[in-house]
Amino acid sequence: MAKKENSYIELELEWLERRAEDLKAYVEKNPIEGLKDRIEWKQTKSGGAMPMVIASIEAQVKSIRDTLKDYVQLCEAIDKLREKEDIKIKARGNQQISGLGSLQDKQH
Repeated sequence: MAKKENSYIELELEWLERRAEDLKAYVEKNPIEGLKDRIEWKQTKSGGAMPMVIASIEAQVKSIRDTLKDYVQLCEAIDKLREKEDIKIKARGNQQISGLGSLQDKQH
């Protein structure tokens, strides 16, 4: 049996699926209930340092929400590309090879 070659679209789909998994992993590693304001020490002009919020809980929640939206959109795009690829493969499989039909008719 001949091995199916990966088409360009198939390779792109695999890449997109890996990116979707990356987004999913990010969200799972950052549960909303465990979020805290992220604080860093910022240097002042006088040479001292003061604490500064660089990412509030609200900003982090918004980032996670946006990531979830991106994940859903990416999954929908992957599904649409998969459907298009499946249709294309089925269409190729249903085509009759030119000349073959006339040979089969002559043999019968």
